[in-house]
Amino acid sequence: MRNARVGAASLQPRIKVSRTGSSIVRPSRAAPSRNAILQGDCISLMRTLSDESVDLIFADPPYNLQLANTLSRPDQTIVDAVDDDWDKFTDFAAYDAFTRDWLIEARRLMKPSATIFVIGSYHNIFRVGAIMQDLGFWILNDIVWRKNNPMPNFRGRRFTNAHETMIWASRDASSKSYTFNYEMLKAGNEDCQMRSDWLLPICTGAERLKDKNGRKAHPTQKPEALLARVILSASKAGDLILDPFFGAGTTGAVAKRLRRDYLGLEREAAYARAAAARIDSIEPLGQDILVAAPSKRSEPRVAFVSLIESGLIAPGAVLLDVKKRHRAKVRADGALSLSGFIGSIHKTGALAQGLPACNGWTFWHYEKKGKLYPIDELRSRIRSELREAAE
Repeated sequence: MRNARVGAASLQPRIKVSRTGSSIVRPSRAAPSRNAILQGDCISLMRTLSDESVDLIFADPPYNLQLANTLSRPDQTIVDAVDDDWDKFTDFAAYDAFTRDWLIEARRLMKPSATIFVIGSYHNIFRVGAIMQDLGFWILNDIVWRKNNPMPNFRGRRFTNAHETMIWASRDASSKSYTFNYEMLKAGNEDCQMRSDWLLPICTGAERLKDKNGRKAHPTQKPEALLARVILSASKAGDLILDPFFGAGTTGAVAKRLRRDYLGLEREAAYARAAAARIDSIEPLGQDILVAAPSKRSEPRVAFVSLIESGLIAPGAVLLDVKKRHRAKVRADGALSLSGFIGSIHKTGALAQGLPACNGWTFWHYEKKGKLYPIDELRSRIRSELREAAE
């Protein structure tokens, strides 16, 4: 993977940079650069990129914290809070206009199979979510990042703000083929489904970028563990990940380590330089340890009748549920007969339980030497044979 490259917006003479991107001469759109950092206004830069060109977006936009006064600790030391110009807006209307503009461009850049994560706090995430829905994004989850070492509430007038919220969304309601590495996440979570509350520490220690004076290089640097989970959840090796608010470059650093490509957009030159230096020091992980866990959805479809045709189950055989309360007879056509009802393995399983739906592959079992085995094991045998034949 190539080293991080920083390209200044000034090198693209047809772009006029503004806060909202409203003053712009539209250049011809080009395929996005890969493994590069473009310096300039994110909206103006996104408008130069071709439609449907990115696989995943992670966006950490300004939170519009509205800090009016200096924040001090009980010992009167000053808190290094976010008071930079990039987080200042004249009012909510200005912030909403900015949010709408960058989200419009982000949605245009997303492939039909792409998804977007947007992170925020109570200051902005509800406004962002409403605008996303207005623009046609389809929200898949809201994810709570629970911080196990949050900043305390120094004034004692509110609850400690111990979480941030991420909105995960597809481009629209019809997007069904988006990447979600369900099996991999489950395998890494002790065979339990990954939940939407993630307990992770804030960025501290050696991971925190510092300037030459030992101060934080970026006030809102996100932890690599958070980005790793995002990227592993919703992308594949070689995918292009866009971060329109690149900041300290956490997205690029983690993407490079996980053998994804990235494109970072960053307004502030100092942040862009720090991010490039950080990413250059990253070594990608070996390909062998990044191979995605096999997905059942990607496996070849095997019909129940194929088990009969392969001789794994004979017509007339009896299938049982795991507690042996229900008995269904296998028909020659691949259907089951249960108490006079004839239907698929799924419909008969649902009927037996009085449920609207059922996974017949796991509900029905065959008996061998006094032990019960799910018929899904027989399907796995056929799939294994199909894979071997294809090699």
